[in-house]
Amino acid sequence: MKKVKLAAVVVLSILALIVVVQNTEMIRTQILFWPLEMSQALLLILTFVLGFVIGALVASGLLRKKRKA
Repeated sequence: MKKVKLAAVVVLSILALIVVVQNTEMIRTQILFWPLEMSQALLLILTFVLGFVIGALVASGLLRKKRKA
């Protein structure tokens, strides 16, 4: 089982590296009222992390409601 997990981590790391290498160009974006210029890969990573955090917060809130009931 450890070999499967290690293989999955290696494959996902390689895929993430490919995405970063392919998206190094700078893009202009606007977050609320602030214009920003950043690499496309950084924007993808930030979007993923933000989505993960929001999903975890929503899931933990739903689990708390089920435990109270």
